[in-house]
Amino acid sequence: MTHILIAEDEERIAAFVAKGLRTAGYEATAVTTGDDALGRVRAGGVDLVILDLGLPDLDGFQVLRRLREAGHSLPVIVLTARSSVTDTVTGLESGADDYMAKPFRFEELLARVRLRLRQQPQPSGDVTVLTHGPLQLDLRTRRIRVRDQEVELSAREFALAETFLRNPGDVLTRERLLSDVWGYDFDPGSNVVDVYVRYLRRKVGAEHFDTVRGVGYRLVDATAAV
Repeated sequence: MTHILIAEDEERIAAFVAKGLRTAGYEATAVTTGDDALGRVRAGGVDLVILDLGLPDLDGFQVLRRLREAGHSLPVIVLTARSSVTDTVTGLESGADDYMAKPFRFEELLARVRLRLRQQPQPSGDVTVLTHGPLQLDLRTRRIRVRDQEVELSAREFALAETFLRNPGDVLTRERLLSDVWGYDFDPGSNVVDVYVRYLRRKVGAEHFDTVRGVGYRLVDATAAV
């Protein structure tokens, strides 16, 4: 059963969300601190996190950054009373997959949970090819096929392409791409992400990568509208 972790220190809200998720067929666990949330994720078995920013020990942004820096790619939906543009952008740039402000409608939260879970790659030890639209990334040969044409990638181009294909349709911030692909070996102000996205566009096709102005990039299915 899909397991959703709720990191929320307001007991009434946590109980409300957990009850709704269980009714929808999910397993739901609630914790009240950032440390507990990190511990539960490290222990494994969590498929998605609903994260409040105003936790009593660690700020939700800290929890989010630590999860991403540790390599955890599970979807995180921020659910918070902080609704300013600055907080929203900070949340997304810290690695959140979605951001919802309180007060909220549970039906909308549930729809976003289902969407994020649907976009996750299915776990399987036998998966060696990632596919999205006409793109196929072979994890063994470290090559990508665009329709019937095979394209060779450098090690860094391959790592960047893999990150996109593991998160199809998601807006990936430059900071997250730096973290996932370069491990912050480069200054966050560097334009290395933009340079390598240009390399991928030349080799794979510019139509597969949307630019989200001021935020980052998104992998799209260029054939979806055809």
